[in-house]
Amino acid sequence: MWWALSINVGLLVAEVVGGILTGSLAVLADAGHVLSDAGAIVLALIAAQLAALPAVGRRTFGYQRTEVLAALVNGLALVVVSVLIAIAAFGRFSDPPGIDGAGVLALGVFGLAGNVAATLILARGQREDINLEGVLRHSLADALGSVGVLVAGGFVLLGGSPVVDPIVSLLIAGLILVSSWRLIKEPVDVLMEAAPPGLDVEAVGEAICAEDQVRSVHDLHVWTVTAGFGAISAHVVVARGADRDLALRGLEVMLGERFGIEHTTLQMEEEAEGGLLRVENAPGSDDR
Repeated sequence: MWWALSINVGLLVAEVVGGILTGSLAVLADAGHVLSDAGAIVLALIAAQLAALPAVGRRTFGYQRTEVLAALVNGLALVVVSVLIAIAAFGRFSDPPGIDGAGVLALGVFGLAGNVAATLILARGQREDINLEGVLRHSLADALGSVGVLVAGGFVLLGGSPVVDPIVSLLIAGLILVSSWRLIKEPVDVLMEAAPPGLDVEAVGEAICAEDQVRSVHDLHVWTVTAGFGAISAHVVVARGADRDLALRGLEVMLGERFGIEHTTLQMEEEAEGGLLRVENAPGSDDR
């Protein structure tokens, strides 16, 4: 992420200056996205440092969810950027200013090269980390935005109408908005204690019940602490006389191997006898 941040800072300076000199909103729109990229990377780096802190005091899971919060902030920032670009683009349709097609084309090539380099560097990281994935999606959307800048510059250079510039800006805004969806949905799922993506909770319950000596399971909860950190808690009812410790170890191994859940909290309960004592508060023969 440090390498990606260095590349994005260089692109930001070049596109802000170039966008002003060429009069291209598409270039400035891409610069706005690069700015959000740089901010996203800084936020992600801070979150990664906080997530590595040990658990202390009341924060028994440490600060691992700072990465989730950072991803959510990045997603919301992308929405804001896309809205601002769209507003500016609509304002240009009635009176599109002239732009320097050659300059826009050159900036598009420069931006595309930088964004592709940053994206390739980020893609080599741990993709299950939603924090890194958020930064990667920013960078990938930027690379596609640079393609839009290239199209706008080439079209104007060939004598086309400058109205293509706000059109491309709107396409970039739409692209940014689409790329924000996962960065908002997944952190919200984590904060709402949803099960890890792709995990079938019913299948987990069936797998638990299929183990030797297990009779039933209840109060089953599966959630995500942070990206790649799934957790489960449940009450497991085993047969009378069964070795609970042995059953517990078997369940822990099965959950780790089949579902990738290493953090388990399982309460082992012995099934009750068939005849239960029934107590009623009913009028009896003795009224004294």
